[in-house]
Amino acid sequence: MDDMRVAPLFRMEGVSKRYGGVRALEDARLDCSRGRIHAVLGENGAGKSTLIKIMAGVVQPDSGTMQLAGRPVVFRNPAAATAAGIVCIFQELSLLPDLTVADNIAIANPPRRYGLIDRRAQRRLAEAALARAGAEDIHPLAPVKDLPLSRRQMVEIAKALAQDPKILILDEATSALTAADVAKVFAVLKQLREDGLAIVYISHRMHEIAELADDCTVYRNGGFVATFAAGTKSDEAIVEMIIGREYKSVFPPKPAAKPLGPPALAITELSWAGQLKSISLAIRPGEVVGLGGLDGQGQRELLLALFGVLVGVTGKVEVGGKPVAVASPRAAKANAVGMALIPEDRKTEGLMLPMSVRDNLSFAALERFQQFGLIDRQREAAEIGEVIKLLQIRCDGTDGPVAALSGGNQQKIVIGKWLMTKPEIILLNDPTRGIDVGTKQELYQLLRRLADQGAAILFYSTDYDELIGCCDRVLVLYDGAIARVLEGGEITERNLVASALNLPAAHRHGVPLASVAQAPA
Repeated sequence: MDDMRVAPLFRMEGVSKRYGGVRALEDARLDCSRGRIHAVLGENGAGKSTLIKIMAGVVQPDSGTMQLAGRPVVFRNPAAATAAGIVCIFQELSLLPDLTVADNIAIANPPRRYGLIDRRAQRRLAEAALARAGAEDIHPLAPVKDLPLSRRQMVEIAKALAQDPKILILDEATSALTAADVAKVFAVLKQLREDGLAIVYISHRMHEIAELADDCTVYRNGGFVATFAAGTKSDEAIVEMIIGREYKSVFPPKPAAKPLGPPALAITELSWAGQLKSISLAIRPGEVVGLGGLDGQGQRELLLALFGVLVGVTGKVEVGGKPVAVASPRAAKANAVGMALIPEDRKTEGLMLPMSVRDNLSFAALERFQQFGLIDRQREAAEIGEVIKLLQIRCDGTDGPVAALSGGNQQKIVIGKWLMTKPEIILLNDPTRGIDVGTKQELYQLLRRLADQGAAILFYSTDYDELIGCCDRVLVLYDGAIARVLEGGEITERNLVASALNLPAAHRHGVPLASVAQAPA
């Protein structure tokens, strides 16, 4: 193994890339060896995405050299990198939703017979790739558009493996996965490492790095910081390297006193299509209430139902003590309700990527800036400036396309867009998926600040640490119903896991820590 590390399969040295006056990457270096997983760490905007796009032939560097198996290489396009054995799984999915799983997996080079696509051979290829990715349960003939985001991510991984790579690059490949799928992907990656692949792994989840990585490289502000063997530095030291400043407590302190007064939002016996079952809850102004449980237990559907996206929802909804009918997102964000939903998938549900930062930020709140059918551009610009300052959004003016921003700044745009509507009830659907530790810290502080200003927040997260660190209460869902409610010191990882599995709660001195709110149907 030491010899492999001396002579890496892939080496990058002195690589730089600028976009106009913006430095995306400067003097980058990276060594990847067979049979090792190399983690690349850094905040959004640190240069990681540019680095892997250069490796994958998507972007051409301004300077620097790359070597593959000891020979200089230049990849003019992704096809050239793929032909050389470098395959990248990007954070933004590349699947075509109207095609089947098998069509997507074999799209680059489908098997042919007599000049036509051999459908049977294509299905066999897809089945083998899905099995190798640990996703045998996905039917190769299923349309991709019918799959949830987590299953689409597994198809993306299978698509990459079908190309039989020598170097596999994964950019936040587990950010949309369920816990069960993450375990499968980890097993696949460990087997690929045993098979001799070189793997480049980008993740903001430190526990994933600890479990998988052999080597780590940190980038900050487009520049190389350090490379070190995994396990030789503490999480705190790594985070300090990533953010370039002293690491402080990630989560802001919770208020000592419970919010009083009537609920900002109260729902009674809310049900929908067998996936939501008689859910009742209340959130007071100043509260951050979490939604926990295993992925797919109705958390996303509950947020969509509250925001008026789903048709056929039954039950009673009250805002400020008054019954309301939220039949559409337009009704949800109206002044009478004052609700905002931060969606799960910022690329497809939260942003208009080709449009400007200004248009994306003001879109949901345009009605507030209208007078006699005209938009007050001065007022719009002033409020956009306030939101950019509040969220510390890094952008070169507001006229550039939002697609040019880093993932963390795009997520801030999604949040800023809804803050422009001045919401009193904020629904968040896994808002920190795929963003870096520094930006996460800023968002946690923002949530608490909004709560302190009187907002009622319902926060779904697949990260137990976020539920523990951010929430005053956590409602754990199981099979579409609230299984348990955890408060204060009851919000622990053990109780969250036990409640998610519908197991008995932990006890202290014979008293249940997790109160049973509803038995699952």
